[in-house]
Amino acid sequence: MKRLKLHHWIFLLLLVGGTAWILSSHNKNRLHENEGSIFGTFYHIKYVYSEDLQPAILARLHEVDASLSAFNKNSVLARINRNEDVTVDSLFADVFRLSMQVSRETDGAFDITIAPLVNAWGFGPQGKKELTEQEVDSLLQIVGYEKVKLTDGKVVKADRRMQLDCNAVAKGYGVDRVAALLDSHGIKDYMVEIGGEIVAKGQNPDGRPWRIGISKPEENPNAPGCNQIILRVNNTALATSGNYRNYYYKNGRKYTHTVNPKTGLPFQHTLLSASVMAPDCATADAYATAFMVMGMEKARAVLEKHPELQAYFIYSADNGQTATWHTPGLKQYIEPAHQHE
Repeated sequence: MKRLKLHHWIFLLLLVGGTAWILSSHNKNRLHENEGSIFGTFYHIKYVYSEDLQPAILARLHEVDASLSAFNKNSVLARINRNEDVTVDSLFADVFRLSMQVSRETDGAFDITIAPLVNAWGFGPQGKKELTEQEVDSLLQIVGYEKVKLTDGKVVKADRRMQLDCNAVAKGYGVDRVAALLDSHGIKDYMVEIGGEIVAKGQNPDGRPWRIGISKPEENPNAPGCNQIILRVNNTALATSGNYRNYYYKNGRKYTHTVNPKTGLPFQHTLLSASVMAPDCATADAYATAFMVMGMEKARAVLEKHPELQAYFIYSADNGQTATWHTPGLKQYIEPAHQHE
């Protein structure tokens, strides 16, 4: 009788333990979707976990904003631009070092000292204003990544009038920071997107790779069939830069947000869109911007030296039609229906 009772209790314990394990496993497989606004744009985050991490995600995003935002008057970057005595934080130091590296690799096509020109052409926090040829020449004197350095935690400028703009890398870095947070919780399946910059790992809720569309270069983002191509992304980062949405007209001329650090002028390039896949999103973000400045041929020359990067370009061909080009390594990510692209 005692033996039967003992077996009975063992069975009950196993039953309770098994049920608890099943419930726990089921609980961990909940899909969470967090979204909101940050950095002047929107973020969308999907992940499979046992709890909602929205407070921690927001904290990470606000850390990036407090360090790198040109629109936050109290950020580290804003204080540097006002020539205040400030020791940079680890986030700013990370982005500064990466920016200098990409600047060297792209012969200055990517340059965070471009802030005076970006502001003057009307794409910064100061808004639009008149800009003459003489003013452009004057501003070029205080632009150049070689004229600024980070020494003992302090940004040292060759000219106090120099200002920094990290907008072309901050979104990607923010994506990386949130991805690192999810990684720290052991989350295997997630997608983090801020303003079109993405890190995706594992699988989507359907058990398949995450599907990311690259938009056609049209001014209406909601036009039917707006995706030029769809990529199946897993364990990588993707960033896209384009000239076809962020622009304005003045005196009959179209001004695009991509400003060439060498000439000081915004331009309408034959390259309409540059998408870059890289191990981290900050790197992808920076190179996508640089390639828009460089144009097709110079960008392809850089890509030949960087096998860790993949790229997809949409450009205007000589016949006026839209055409595409991509690195050979990108083909494995293209959804079959779009393999002809």
